[in-house]
Parts: sequence; C-alpha cells; structure tokens
Amino acid sequence: MLHLIFQSPIDAAILERIATGDEVVFLENSVLRLLQKGSLNDSLAQLLLQSRLCVLAEDLEVRGIAMDELVNGIDVIDYAELVDLTVNNPLIQTWS
Repeated sequence: MLHLIFQSPIDAAILERIATGDEVVFLENSVLRLLQKGSLNDSLAQLLLQSRLCVLAEDLEVRGIAMDELVNGIDVIDYAELVDLTVNNPLIQTWS
C-alpha cells in the first residue's frame, strides 16, 4: 500500500497504520516533521526498519530543508518517482 501524507502535524495514529512493506510519501507541510531533531525522529526510525519512507525534493526545496537535516534513511524522490509509486501500488491511502 502507498500512503500519501499531507497532514501536519502528523497524527501518531497514522504512523501506526503503516504496515510492513508499505511505502510512504510525505508531501507539502508534512515534510516539516521529518527533521532529525524533530519529535517524530524515533518513530520514523522504527518505521524505516519495515517500510520505505519518501519525500518530494521539491517540497524540501520550497521549505528550505536540506537533505542532511532529514531523519537518516528517508528517500528524496522527484515527481517521476512519485508517479511510479502510484502506478506500482494498487492501494493508495491519502492522509490530509
């Protein structure tokens, strides 16, 4: 399943619904919650053990966030890769 997360702040209940093998893309203001020094650092590190977490490069750029400020292991993707994820995942859940 592909999860598209727009919500900020990110509700802990959303993170609990991400299953092993799911893929997650953080979009728009939700990227603000992916910082190493953020309150979700530990939760995101645990999710990375079982799921792929991604963020759009353009959303980072617009918000002035450098890649090295993110929790280690989060993939930075472009729009073409986002399209590929939507094509490859028949089930998509949007959290806004």
